[in-house]
Amino acid sequence: MTRARLDACLALVAASFAVPAAAEWSHYGADAGGSRHVEASIITPENVQRLTQAWTFSTSDLGGRPEAIRRSAFQATPILAGDALVFCTPFNEIIALDPVSGEERWRFDPAIATDHHPANQFVCRGVTQWRDPDATPGAACAHRIFTGTNDARLIAVDAGTGRPCADFGDAGEVAIDPGMALLWPGEFQITSPPLLAAGNVLVGSAISDNQRVDAPKGTVRAYDARTGSLSWTFDPVTRGAADFPDDWPPGAAEQAGHANVWAPMAADAARNMVFLPTSSPSPDFYGGLRKGDNRYANSVVALDASDGSVRWHFQIVHHDLWDYDVPAQPNLVTLQHEGRSVDAVVQVTKQGFVFVLDRDTGEPLFPVEERPVPASDVQGEHASPTQPFPVRPPPLVPQNLQPEDAWGLTFWDRRACRQRIAALRSEGLYTPPSKRGTVVYPFTGGGANWGGAAFDPATRTLFVNTSRIAHVITLLPKAEFADARAAEPDVEISPQTGAPYAMKRDMLMSPLGLPCSPPPWGMLTAVDLDSGTFRWESVLGTVRDIAPLPLPIRWGTPNLGGPMVTAGGLVFIGAAMDDYLRAFDARTGEELWKGRLPAGGQATPMSYVRDGRQFVVIAAGGHARAGTTIGDTLVAFALPE
Repeated sequence: MTRARLDACLALVAASFAVPAAAEWSHYGADAGGSRHVEASIITPENVQRLTQAWTFSTSDLGGRPEAIRRSAFQATPILAGDALVFCTPFNEIIALDPVSGEERWRFDPAIATDHHPANQFVCRGVTQWRDPDATPGAACAHRIFTGTNDARLIAVDAGTGRPCADFGDAGEVAIDPGMALLWPGEFQITSPPLLAAGNVLVGSAISDNQRVDAPKGTVRAYDARTGSLSWTFDPVTRGAADFPDDWPPGAAEQAGHANVWAPMAADAARNMVFLPTSSPSPDFYGGLRKGDNRYANSVVALDASDGSVRWHFQIVHHDLWDYDVPAQPNLVTLQHEGRSVDAVVQVTKQGFVFVLDRDTGEPLFPVEERPVPASDVQGEHASPTQPFPVRPPPLVPQNLQPEDAWGLTFWDRRACRQRIAALRSEGLYTPPSKRGTVVYPFTGGGANWGGAAFDPATRTLFVNTSRIAHVITLLPKAEFADARAAEPDVEISPQTGAPYAMKRDMLMSPLGLPCSPPPWGMLTAVDLDSGTFRWESVLGTVRDIAPLPLPIRWGTPNLGGPMVTAGGLVFIGAAMDDYLRAFDARTGEELWKGRLPAGGQATPMSYVRDGRQFVVIAAGGHARAGTTIGDTLVAFALPE
């Protein structure tokens, strides 16, 4: 072989292992549009069985915080920032690792207080990076890492050293004022990664549900990424005559406390737009004091990234009474629709719907019908008479649970579930909460949840994991609240102070502690977004780690965390209530591999290529509230060297 031919062959081999920019996983969702897709193809369906653990890293969070650990969840997805893998712990420590060896480079501890109970446990799902286009390369904080904290601070540190950026806010941080006195320090927190757009860093908030009508506002704030000065704000609750028909008195919505943005947001730099998934207004289960559709709540809201003005919005639930927040980062995708290429926003929901919207206008690409839904039987409530139902894609989960659908491990177990369902209001999706007790199916955790969906741009397929269990929501007259909470201290019973009713939310479970809804209780679904049809569905998870005996039965499990898809044709996901990371064939849905984790994988994995190896990384820390194995380990898998 001639030298020229040898060089050409070597160049061809090198090109086959080249790492496109998309393989860098530079954002929480891989890119600013939340694709959760990586252009890495070293790991394939043919060799995935050879995956082995490459390294692990313990954050040491399990030491020194024994009480707080029981109120935490390690849900972070790392990002690649330069030559470091950067992530946050449930207690907002920012840690940078060598992406090949997993060795620690640096860490920053904001020293948050842990002697209180935050709204959504101690959680930090990710960090965000920004390169200052006007800074001298290599200068301090020319490359920054941002994170929001459980005690409501926005922090900026140098990406190379972890030292605070002195020119940002007050010595590297901005303390966010919720605008009112909190009931306790953890009522207002930040759990999702900030979003960078138009030189601004955006943060939402997580606010404790069902404590009071006059909850803190869910204002989205945009700060100058260089100085920390406030650029603009957006309040997802409209207050005043614009929010209700003329036959309702002016000011009726004044008591609507918050419709916040606790899930990750998405950005389209070319359009200078950001996309917000908004939550339900407070309180969740009684809306008599917030008449009307509650515009901008339970919506996808598109804002101008420079000034926060509304470009468009699409409401997914009118006058929410079910805690059906828009729970996940919108996916910004490009589809082939009716013979043309269309940029779209795809939003998965707790109800199991997938809404596909035109990115410029917010108009649905598939028809959405306003269908009649059950009326409320609670005095003072004004439930919306209709709700939007997308015609395509079909629902990802069942949405109606009747006595004949009841499931049980034994005849007696099933009979108990059947009798309990028969005693409740259960008229399908959007049956309003009641004093009798109402079946909410899917439950308020989804359907889909904050793990969101992954999108393969080559096949235009959306991959989304869902749960299929039910809640019972009961409205309690205010006078019964104290006695009810004293009688059932282990059940969620909240006051909804300011409303005439408190609320009780518990799982619809059998006497044996299993769901009354039929299995599978967890699924992974592939949706063809060009046609709005399913490609496949696969059961996700086993009861091995939650049953009294370690049974590998494939009933699926409720799940928290999301999927990611690779150019190699694989979907990786943890999320289930057993301690595994799994790989599915993206074409067929066949489960091809699973790797044992030291704790629950209630997080979204990510992937990247370094030194000719493709790594798949997931946080294995469990979820205290879900009851999975607690830990503090980041785990990386790769093919053997």
